[in-house]
Amino acid sequence: MSTRVVGSALLRHIRPRPLSAVSCAGREPPAYTLLLSVRAASTTASPAKKGDEAKPSAVATPNEGKLVSNYWGIERSQIAKADGTPWRWSCFQPWDAYKADTSIDMKKHHVPTTLLDKIAYRSVKTLRAASDAFFQRRHVYHALLLETVAAVPGMVGGMLLHLRSLRRFEHSGGWIRALLEEAENERMHLMTFMEVARPRWYERALVLAVQGVLFNAYFVGYLVSPKFAHRVVGYLEEEAVYSYTEYLKDLEAGAVENVPAPAIAIDYWCLPPEATLKDVVAVIRADEAHHRDVNHFASDIHCQGMELKDTPAPLGYQ
Repeated sequence: MSTRVVGSALLRHIRPRPLSAVSCAGREPPAYTLLLSVRAASTTASPAKKGDEAKPSAVATPNEGKLVSNYWGIERSQIAKADGTPWRWSCFQPWDAYKADTSIDMKKHHVPTTLLDKIAYRSVKTLRAASDAFFQRRHVYHALLLETVAAVPGMVGGMLLHLRSLRRFEHSGGWIRALLEEAENERMHLMTFMEVARPRWYERALVLAVQGVLFNAYFVGYLVSPKFAHRVVGYLEEEAVYSYTEYLKDLEAGAVENVPAPAIAIDYWCLPPEATLKDVVAVIRADEAHHRDVNHFASDIHCQGMELKDTPAPLGYQ
């Protein structure tokens, strides 16, 4: 049989398969996913009519109303909340929302025993003293800086594990996703506090400097010793738990106004509509405690002479 005949036979068996509304696990997806357009799940353009080749459609961006070429067949999905109201956030989707476990132990502490542990602990304590001297009891601005710092290690660690997985042709044990989820969760903390207060120009300049130094320092540190890098983050999260505990104390004492919770926080943490800033700080503190445990656990894995891929990553936030 010739190559042309074989090719024709194969082409006759190829048919476009319709997209299914059932997930890979055989379960019906949440109601909001049913509102996604089929077009958004595929970049295959619909058949063009004669004379339409040079007339790509255009869609309006939600923020500025400008027309963007739709030549590539990409459309903004229409998503609604469970009550039918339109989903208003572009920085996260309904399936990213979750309820924080506020019952987690807030007083856990890893006692430094090895030399690396002691260096990590003292380094974080030094940074803590500097930040306390700068921000005093201005908790919300302290939180803004803290979250810009805390969102860096997870991204750097996840990126390096991702490259290592590609380079070695091996799985990561779920740690890539765990660290990237941590970074994204910290970024959502920042987006939440941006609804409460705006940093001043010199605080923005400080963030720029700190982020530049931290990213490169943590990048090198993770390459040299992942054990040390995760221990540093573990202690950094311990200090974050302490900072948010102090924030809660001032909220309860009335030193800080307990304003209504930002709408983005209500949707992200599935909080009740009447939630306040105190509720938001409580769930963020619980997130930080989770990050603390994950990073100390990762460091302990390396202390036992194993790699992260040898131990499954902890469950995420959902």
